Amino acid sequence: MITLNVNGKLRKLEIPDNTPLLWTLRDVLNMTGTKFGCGQGLCGACTIHIDGQATRSCITPVSAAAGKRVTTIEAIGATPAGKKVQAAWLALDVPQCGYCQSGQIMSASALLVAKPRPSDSDIDDAMAGNICRCGTYARIRVAIKQAAGVADAGVPSAARQKSV
Repeated sequence: MITLNVNGKLRKLEIPDNTPLLWTLRDVLNMTGTKFGCGQGLCGACTIHIDGQATRSCITPVSAAAGKRVTTIEAIGATPAGKKVQAAWLALDVPQCGYCQSGQIMSASALLVAKPRPSDSDIDDAMAGNICRCGTYARIRVAIKQAAGVADAGVPSAARQKSV
């Protein structure tokens, strides 16, 4: 039996230790906000936080999360950084199809906790592992800057529009 602390709630689960955390969240706990993308930890769609660190849940065994705090997209808005990121995402209409956006938001939130006023290089480093097939990268960058309170006036207006 594994005990997980997911979004502040303790969950006792009888599942194999090597079950990917992604499938534990989605299939066992019915928390479908975390998405399956590549299954290899390369695309970032499955990003969650373990003890505040952005983590790819598709390659993380559930046993690695035992005794740690797991935060998913369903609860990130309850954190100060997550609330700011979600507000910026909405204000700037960041998503296009939206599939990757839960992972994007989770990575951006972890970045702002680690570096409340990130540079462009910090943003590049933190978001490099998150793929957006729709190409909303310009809007993502603007939203992160807005959430951090460092939005610059030099951002092209096209980056603020819904379709870039």
